[in-house]
Amino acid sequence: MRLSIWPGAGQRYDEILEVARHAEATGWDGVYLADHFMPNAGPGRDPHEPTLECGTVIAALGAAVPRVGLGTLVYGNTYRHPAVLANMAATADHVTGGRFTLGVGAGWQVNEHEQYGIELPPVKQRLDRFVEALEVLHGLLRRPTTTFAGEYYTLTDAVCEPKPLQEELPILIGGGGERRMLGIVAKYADVWNTWGRPDVIAHKSGVLDGFCAEQGRDPRAIRRTAQALIVVDGPLPDAPMPVIGGSPERLRDTVAEYRGIGLDELIVPDGLLGKGPERLKAMDTIREVASDG
Repeated sequence: MRLSIWPGAGQRYDEILEVARHAEATGWDGVYLADHFMPNAGPGRDPHEPTLECGTVIAALGAAVPRVGLGTLVYGNTYRHPAVLANMAATADHVTGGRFTLGVGAGWQVNEHEQYGIELPPVKQRLDRFVEALEVLHGLLRRPTTTFAGEYYTLTDAVCEPKPLQEELPILIGGGGERRMLGIVAKYADVWNTWGRPDVIAHKSGVLDGFCAEQGRDPRAIRRTAQALIVVDGPLPDAPMPVIGGSPERLRDTVAEYRGIGLDELIVPDGLLGKGPERLKAMDTIREVASDG
């Protein structure tokens, strides 16, 4: 099972670079970054907290950190036109020497759409538009030219050159909706990602397998990735996202559960790992625990 780190974009670039370089030096497999322009609105969140732009940081890390894989969790389709994004992804793959994973999602964060005047349609329309975007991305990244006439996007003999270094640059889709999103994953994704503890991931993975059967696609063709917040040693906070750990022993047991359900990659957000030397020490503990299996 691969192990990757997810440094938050609400910190200085030198801090993100420190995390990525430490991951590179200590045997981690990948580094991911979220695509948002501001913190999600909510209690205790400063709406003016600085947030670095995802694509720029990914390109910078690609040049500065030469071994680990790099990816996005996930580019929001509502504010990134898929033709523009395809060119960004191909360029990132060249900068990284073929180490980039293009993570995409339908878009969801309300406050950034409200502040920037970007439309955030109802869920059905958002998913309809996302499906069209995936058709555009597949075409531009994997075919010489793309002509597409949809309700939301129109391309005519469109090119995207140079193509990625990877013959088929992996497209990761983030989302766990069991009514429709996992069906979209089954049709279009090379990699699937969502939040969850092992029991949740096992259940949703089974739902995804069912959609793959309907599509006539081998479920093993889709790599399964997941993340949860981690506390290395201490009480687990009451958080809206899943939290695991509390001690190295409990963390070891949960990592073993992820491995047992066939998870391909565990992604670790750095939000509860502290800062500076404390964070690097926590990363070392997580890496040691994950290596025990």
